[in-house]
Amino acid sequence: MNNRLINWFRYASPQTFYPLAGKMIPWFWALTAVFGIAGLYIGFFAAPTDAQQGEGYRIIFIHVPASWMSMFIYLVMAFWAALGLGFNTRLSGMMASALAPTGALMAFLSLWTGALWGKPMWGTWWVWDARLTSELILFFLYLGFIALQSAIDEPRRADKAGAVLALVGVINIPIIYFSVKWWNTLHQGASVSLTRSPSMAQAMLWGMLLMALAFWMYSIAVALARVRAIILERERHAGWVEELREVRQ
Repeated sequence: MNNRLINWFRYASPQTFYPLAGKMIPWFWALTAVFGIAGLYIGFFAAPTDAQQGEGYRIIFIHVPASWMSMFIYLVMAFWAALGLGFNTRLSGMMASALAPTGALMAFLSLWTGALWGKPMWGTWWVWDARLTSELILFFLYLGFIALQSAIDEPRRADKAGAVLALVGVINIPIIYFSVKWWNTLHQGASVSLTRSPSMAQAMLWGMLLMALAFWMYSIAVALARVRAIILERERHAGWVEELREVRQ
């Protein structure tokens, strides 16, 4: 058991994690394509038309997975940031930095598709609804994290400053999730819950879950590709990076 733990801990080093990430990226891209094609087919062709919202409801197959991932990525980013802050590990800060742009993209997609969905349903592109407002704050937290790290030249100091911001911002995640329960809001409640049966047709549910998996696989693939670039940038003076460049040349 101890030997296995030691084998896993060795991947906490950027030097050993770099080739591992390179091997995993193609698999996650392949899974993204498989889940994405299946999810889009079910969501836009196989799923029935909604009785109340008509065909316009199909934007949920993009909106809902993006919203889920925007929150989940932030929690993972904050987890890596906390590890880096607590144990002063280089790779942890790099992982947090790699996740932030994808999290910001997911938050933007959530807001944008929500506006497209809200216009025909509510008659307006935007309302200062509790969930929409807290999701907008999440988007700004991602941008603030990225901007703060970019403003500090020394990477380790940038990681620590970003970690503090990321951990403070975690309080916004339960606010987003429970906003429809805590306040009177225009946003509908969750259609999928761990505590009760889903309030949608099986085809709709499968399409949404497959798209969520596609978004998840995409996020992992992009984060791994980005962290490899960050590793090469930050470790550019290390001997193993110099050797890698010589091999590529």
